[in-house]
Amino acid sequence: MSGAPRPARAGDLLRAAARRLNAAGVDSARLDAEVLLAHVLGTERLVLLLDTERPVPADRAAAFDACVERRAVREPVAQIVGRREFWGLDFAVGPDVLTPRPDSETVVAAALDRVPGGRALRVCDLGTGSGCLLLALLSEWPGATGLGIDRSAAALALARRNAVALGLADRVSWVEADWFPPAEDAAARFDVIVSNPPYIPSAEIAGLAAEVRDHEPRGALDGGADGLAAYRRLAALVPDRLAAGGLCVLEVGAGQAAAVEALLVAAGLISDGVERDLAGVARAVAVRAG
Repeated sequence: MSGAPRPARAGDLLRAAARRLNAAGVDSARLDAEVLLAHVLGTERLVLLLDTERPVPADRAAAFDACVERRAVREPVAQIVGRREFWGLDFAVGPDVLTPRPDSETVVAAALDRVPGGRALRVCDLGTGSGCLLLALLSEWPGATGLGIDRSAAALALARRNAVALGLADRVSWVEADWFPPAEDAAARFDVIVSNPPYIPSAEIAGLAAEVRDHEPRGALDGGADGLAAYRRLAALVPDRLAAGGLCVLEVGAGQAAAVEALLVAAGLISDGVERDLAGVARAVAVRAG
């Protein structure tokens, strides 16, 4: 009698998965395979790479195969594993929100550089999505409280989960609204307003990578004909919501910084500089209320 089949080895599974993903046109095939196998095994990628001879139980191998097939149709790795690191914090992610990206850390850094620490602040994040901008700032400003606004109830549910997981739920509230709360809350003023609004020109959406085009919410991507539609609305709204001397930092797309800065200055705000991301792209526009 033959015994039960021997469990597959991690290294063999990784090689087969990398071949499958390469054939599907995934550029980071081997890296993605390693991240996915570490995920289904409940370990760290580097720990896995130190033990590629480890046997993988049949149920874990099957789960890994299912993850690889999802990646082969260009579902983002972050959505498959359900998490993404941002500003050194762990965020739950999903198809209802933009996956946090390193570029957006430029907004957090720009705000921190311009606001003295150690004093109470009221912070607002417009189109909060996963809550990554707001929660990253609250983690750095222990005396601050925050308001996250999004028109998507599903996005707000995820942001609430992240706030609880990060131990910040008692310092933040959430509102389902289109940019700002209804008129009865119009008196609210904020020391800091941040946002990563949609800024991809409509005609360019079809040319985006499949991971973005097919798996992230279009409403968080589509910035209208020239990519600046959201910034025009923000320029009309933000001046009345900033406290005296308050700071607003907006993420922008490549080549948009000058146009966005001009819109905000024309609305009566004062330029406080532009910050570049790690690739040297002007990525965040900062302005202040007078």
